Amino acid sequence: MYQATTNAIKVTVEPAYVVEHSSPTEGYYFWSYTVEIENQSKESICLRKRHWRITDANGGLQEVRGQGVVGEEPTIEPGTSFTYTSGAPLTTPSGFMAGSYRMETPSGTEFDVDIPTFSLDSPFERQTLN
Repeated sequence: MYQATTNAIKVTVEPAYVVEHSSPTEGYYFWSYTVEIENQSKESICLRKRHWRITDANGGLQEVRGQGVVGEEPTIEPGTSFTYTSGAPLTTPSGFMAGSYRMETPSGTEFDVDIPTFSLDSPFERQTLN
């Protein structure tokens, strides 16, 4: 489990290798990751945008930007959290992901929240330090 806290917003990520969606003989490895965004601040926040940096074991970088997460722009009230699961493929048996969320307060103030860097490692391959 990986965690980061920015401006009283705690982001926890738990990745998992998905055997049934992977095909190592074809160079396709797939991970799911579950993210919990906990609002420990005193005001509500709305998740407007995401930015991911996905790096494979060869140093190949893919950047993903978009509105919200899993088709939603959730509002997270103080003392509550929002959890979702998504996935990412790689062409190598290991890599890592990191990123940020753009949040907005009811007054229109926007700020970025760090997503902790987390490792993607196939349990069936020799571990590589990424």
